Amino acid sequence: MSSRVSEIPAASPNAVAEYYAQKLAFETDCSDVQLSIASGNVDFILLDVRGPSLFEQQHIPGAINLPHGKMTARRMTEWPDDTLFVVYCAGPHCNGTDKAALRLGMLGKRVKVMIGGMTGWADEGFIFERG
Repeated sequence: MSSRVSEIPAASPNAVAEYYAQKLAFETDCSDVQLSIASGNVDFILLDVRGPSLFEQQHIPGAINLPHGKMTARRMTEWPDDTLFVVYCAGPHCNGTDKAALRLGMLGKRVKVMIGGMTGWADEGFIFERG
């Protein structure tokens, strides 16, 4: 008799590898972003896609405030075409990162979502900047 866990067969190892490789192509996490910042190996532009007043209150060190509605083809020419953007918003309850990723993708830009956003950053105990 199968358990509730195994009553639906697990995916093949190859399918699992393909699925998670694809998933990680779309996202990163707070820990990887923080480690990159701390090591000085920042090969991406970190975009806080919340509104300016929330950004002023606190944000992740090194982030640039750019709400998704301000992501225009003209504005994005500030960076080379091959730039990788990492976007975040308030947290898992916010779809601002999804809207920003969609907008950047539609503009032909490379993008990853930082899962967890501000909530995840705080949960990890990482510091914020103000102003």
